[in-house]
Amino acid sequence: MSYHELNPIEMRVIGCLMEKEVTTPDQYPLSLNALVNACNQKSNREPVMMCSELEVQDALDTLAARSLVTEISSFNSRVNKYQHRFCNTEFSDLQFSSGQTAIVCLLFLRGPQTPGELRSRSGRLHAFASREEVEEALSALQAMTGGPFVQQLPREAGKRESRYLACFMDAQEQADMVANLSTVVNTPAAPSNVESRVAELERQVEKLTQRISELEEERGL
Repeated sequence: MSYHELNPIEMRVIGCLMEKEVTTPDQYPLSLNALVNACNQKSNREPVMMCSELEVQDALDTLAARSLVTEISSFNSRVNKYQHRFCNTEFSDLQFSSGQTAIVCLLFLRGPQTPGELRSRSGRLHAFASREEVEEALSALQAMTGGPFVQQLPREAGKRESRYLACFMDAQEQADMVANLSTVVNTPAAPSNVESRVAELERQVEKLTQRISELEEERGL
């Protein structure tokens, strides 16, 4: 397994630790209970998960064995807490700027997103001055040594921007995800019930109009 390779729960755990380190530093590192709650938040998460305490603990144990997370013990508390070593520490070879860190964190927590979405959702993590600044950070993550750490996805029909995907999962899983997303993008949307009904009414009107013309011709009108 690659050092940077994460499964969905591990990605959610790392993303939550990265987020809380910046947004609520007074509550960081996180206890297991706080981390479970962060993983299962219904806001700012895509998809919404229902991770059990056991699943999160298993992910923490695996990440700790790979030196991506460390457990902090305190003499003043019987509750152990956890902090990440995933990036921007002396223990990690991943050194990101503040903007790059915000992008990776958001992609871990909310899946593929456009530069515009990343900018609008990054306020508490990093203040991007413009969408172009987001695109520069994305380009840097693509070109960085050891990367690419993000991948641009095919643009959806009717959309101005392409979404970007974090490249920290199993290579086959990532290829399957990109293929599935591409299939969704390239598959024409099925007509809604209203559209189907309108089309059927138009066909009926056309038939009636044709029949009226035939009757008028028969009567010499």
